[in-house]
Amino acid sequence: MENMTFNKSVLSWINEKIDLVKPEKVVWIDGSEEQIEALRAEACSTGEMIKLNQEILPDCYLHRTAVNDVARVEGRTFICAPTKEEAGPTNNWMDPAEAYEMLYAIAKDSYKGRTMYVIPYSMGPVGSKFSKIGIELTDSIYVVLNMVIMTRVGTDVLKALGDSEDWVRGLHCKCDIDEEKRYICQFPQDNTIISVNSGYGGNVLLGKKCFALRIASYQGKNEGWQAEHMLILGLQKPNGEIKYICAAFPSACGKTNLAMLIPPEGYYKNGYRVWCVGDDISWIRKGEDGRLYAINPENGFFGVAPGTNEKSNPNALASTRKGTIFTNVAHNLDNNTVWWEGLDKNPPANAIEWKGNPWNGQESEEKGAHPNSRFTAPAKNCPCISSEFENPNGVPVSAIVFGGRRAKLAPLVYQSRSWNHGVFVGSIMASETTAAAAGAVGVVRRDPMAMLPFCGYNMADYWQHWINIGEGLDPEKAPKIFNVNWFRKDDEGNFMWPGFGDNLRVLDWIIDRCEGKVDADETAIGYVPKAEDINLEGIEDEVSDAQLKELLSVDTALWKDEVAGIEEFYAKFDRLPATLKGELETLKKNINK
Repeated sequence: MENMTFNKSVLSWINEKIDLVKPEKVVWIDGSEEQIEALRAEACSTGEMIKLNQEILPDCYLHRTAVNDVARVEGRTFICAPTKEEAGPTNNWMDPAEAYEMLYAIAKDSYKGRTMYVIPYSMGPVGSKFSKIGIELTDSIYVVLNMVIMTRVGTDVLKALGDSEDWVRGLHCKCDIDEEKRYICQFPQDNTIISVNSGYGGNVLLGKKCFALRIASYQGKNEGWQAEHMLILGLQKPNGEIKYICAAFPSACGKTNLAMLIPPEGYYKNGYRVWCVGDDISWIRKGEDGRLYAINPENGFFGVAPGTNEKSNPNALASTRKGTIFTNVAHNLDNNTVWWEGLDKNPPANAIEWKGNPWNGQESEEKGAHPNSRFTAPAKNCPCISSEFENPNGVPVSAIVFGGRRAKLAPLVYQSRSWNHGVFVGSIMASETTAAAAGAVGVVRRDPMAMLPFCGYNMADYWQHWINIGEGLDPEKAPKIFNVNWFRKDDEGNFMWPGFGDNLRVLDWIIDRCEGKVDADETAIGYVPKAEDINLEGIEDEVSDAQLKELLSVDTALWKDEVAGIEEFYAKFDRLPATLKGELETLKKNINK
């Protein structure tokens, strides 16, 4: 197929890579339904994908990855900046020249007998000033079909690019799926990503974390915007007004559930709605009116399947009912559909588990689906997708919310005193490990702004970039910054807050604060709600007034221990911004009062 562009920088780069990997043929992905359908059929003919029951799950397919290739590999993910210091103490670093040499040696001739697919894609609506363009080369139809769901792919992307050299180069080679030679390398200074020896989505859908966070965070630093690991939701009040919130949480804190929240019954009857703009990534920049605006650069959801069900997240489940690729879930042979742990109480007896072996879910001790099994679903399928999802100008951000799992420390919600104090609150974000994570339970893991694995440069410089962004904002128009903790426990170890849809009660207070409608109590750590301003109507049996007061309490003795943990974490950074040192000193003074 002939080239779809005359862009010299694109063509010369692709020709170099053709010389390196030596494909049998080259196919440009034009985004047409005919081409995509032909690729689906080809993937089914080779067994790479399985076509599911088209009456129950139209246009849905199942894929299994290699057993040694089921998750992102942080230990084999590198930031290849010119110096180790530019990558910072929280990233793995490799010298760019050494990295290229090693990667090219692994990739050499790896497409022999295979097809090279050229995927031109846009992160964000095509042509938006927020958006960025990438080109991914891959030898995997699975990657092509996932990228078509997760990004905007096709000829219009190349038209929008024109002859510009501002595009992200991505090379993916399956090679032998050898975990000893598996590398996911980002070259921020070169706008380049190279991934070898993996076929798993998080390592090979290069538009996702590799581009939309690691490369884009570096681009944002240089160009004055932000790429953040944040959901975007719109909270619609009974008067019809919609206010937008960006929120960052470490994994296993219910981010997708919050992005697609269904309001509690009383709220719903009164006209409250939540609209999902995005469940994972936000690109944020200042608009002409001086406010911050956010877009979701993605076009789909790459969600964790286990635990997704009618109760936990009906909107996510509904999103998977058509046009979806399921990865590493169980295959129900009786009706040619899929199943995973937590979907329902009826595991299939006649099934194939995620590794491809026969499985009786009624009797087996083994899991049917891998704990990190996935669905790749088009965002437009989501029943609560925002009408602003395609808005090229993004949505105005009223509040930024940070959160984590803390059994005792953090109250249900508190507000920062200022933008810089909010940056401090984000920088000290942490979660206590659950049984799901490897290692001890209850260990505090720092994950600033939920960006620890995804920041494409020195994290201290990233915090300074946040501070710089704040300096350019009118304090009246800047989003207010909050911290939430849905996971506080009582002395018996029971969760004190019901969570899920009831989290709307907290979001409602957050927006009331942004609009200056409610007062708050100042504490050592920030502003905490007055108990009477959190609406408990309908959950009085679950949360008493006394429990709510406990949920909102700040234990200064625990915060003294926390300060020691923050100091230990901050000590890793030679370039810690003075502003954050100052905020830490203020916290110390406040808790010692």
